[in-house]
Amino acid sequence: MSPNFLLSSYICGHELSIILLEHTSFLARKTCLVAMSSERHSGSLSMLFFPFMGQGHILPTLDMAKLFAVRGVKATILTTPANAPLVQPFIARANGSGYPMISLRLIPFPSGTGLPEGCENVSSIPSLDLFFKFFDVVPRLREQFDWVLRELLPDCVVTDAFFPWTYDAAAELGIPRLVFHGTSFFSLCLNDSVLRYRPLESLPADAEALVIPGLPHRIEMLRSQLPGVELEEFFAQFRVSDSKSYGVVVNSFYELEPDYARHYREVVGRRAWHIGPVALCNSDTNADESARGYEDAVGRDDCLKWLDSKSAGSVLYVCFGSVSDFTAAQLREMALGLEASSHPFVWVVRSDRWVPEGGFEERVRGRGLIIRGWAPQMLILNHASVRGFMTHCGWNSILEAVSAGLPLVTWPLFAEQFYNERLVVDVLGIGVSVGMKEYTAYPEERGLVEAETIKNAAEEVMGSGEEAQEGGETGEGARRDGTAGGGEGRVLVQGHEQSD
Repeated sequence: MSPNFLLSSYICGHELSIILLEHTSFLARKTCLVAMSSERHSGSLSMLFFPFMGQGHILPTLDMAKLFAVRGVKATILTTPANAPLVQPFIARANGSGYPMISLRLIPFPSGTGLPEGCENVSSIPSLDLFFKFFDVVPRLREQFDWVLRELLPDCVVTDAFFPWTYDAAAELGIPRLVFHGTSFFSLCLNDSVLRYRPLESLPADAEALVIPGLPHRIEMLRSQLPGVELEEFFAQFRVSDSKSYGVVVNSFYELEPDYARHYREVVGRRAWHIGPVALCNSDTNADESARGYEDAVGRDDCLKWLDSKSAGSVLYVCFGSVSDFTAAQLREMALGLEASSHPFVWVVRSDRWVPEGGFEERVRGRGLIIRGWAPQMLILNHASVRGFMTHCGWNSILEAVSAGLPLVTWPLFAEQFYNERLVVDVLGIGVSVGMKEYTAYPEERGLVEAETIKNAAEEVMGSGEEAQEGGETGEGARRDGTAGGGEGRVLVQGHEQSD
């Protein structure tokens, strides 16, 4: 029989206060803690963080671990060897800042999978044909996860939604599991409504537009912008695992999407807490703000020098994340649209992808900075010269833009990005869409967005319209929640008294 205990974690500014609440005295509380943990914990709370192998999942998980470590929790990051170079520099900086040590544990990635050697991160998958094979291989990490879990016996695990099997592993040991989705309350609510009400089944064959039912706002989307039926089983696994887990942590803040935070708790029925924007835990450290992820393709000083040379509020930042891809024809239209706009721009392209020839770089030299590879995104977005952000609508990018008070040009491609676009454009009013209609990871299956459309969207966002004003106001809300305790930011991990 184990006594009740309650771990409450409050984000106050960049800090996370950890409070252990017991129904009895402080002494009983300590006794409970030791009983629930292995002796090696020495009475300190311990948490194991296991992110999915992708930059967009690993980076916010590292930020979460840092927030807990600031308040004395023993945080351990679990990942595979090929992802260590992404994780180790962050841990080294965090551990050198006077916080309790964050630990790193590595488990081997399965071999004999049909994937190339060292392909342990979605950004390293050489072709889209291998993308689903990667997801098929991931559950084979279960045995290694079980072994680490039994060795560490943490008080709580925070694991990615893409690891639904971690619930079973943790439950076998009586360890609470918190799910991290890495997206917004809004997209979680839309995904639930699509799976719950199945609106595509009642949509006439000749109809393209539909309203997603059961939501606080009227959200209209196209049939082609929703994930296909082949992904339903994939998402259904998450729903079952989420419903069994102790709760969900969301990298968001209440002021950004209050209706959907309530809807997710009260209608979807999930125990959930908003703890973001977690990236703001790095805003007091220039090194962490600029050095996120792999080594930048352009030096921090060189990037700052270029940005410093531009007028305040004049630069458009263009970046589509680490796994998005485009055809050569689309890249050409993108280049022509940026060139035709009247604003300086920073354009981040994948290092292995084509950039238009025919003198493009020479013509825009001085006005356009092209970065091939990884860019110091937070540093760029928070620079005074930057006014807008053209994005694929990945949630981390949206949060970073919101925190910087920037309006967005929205260009979703797949995953939950079309849902996020509706939040940005329809609910928050801080974005202008380029009009993407096709949900697909395959570039050749998308319609071509022409240069004129790209130019017009950029000009609208870079102007002085409603989007820019709303973006600034929303950014103030993000900074209040991230730096002044405005958000709830509370994570509850509760052990329940059980009798045989």
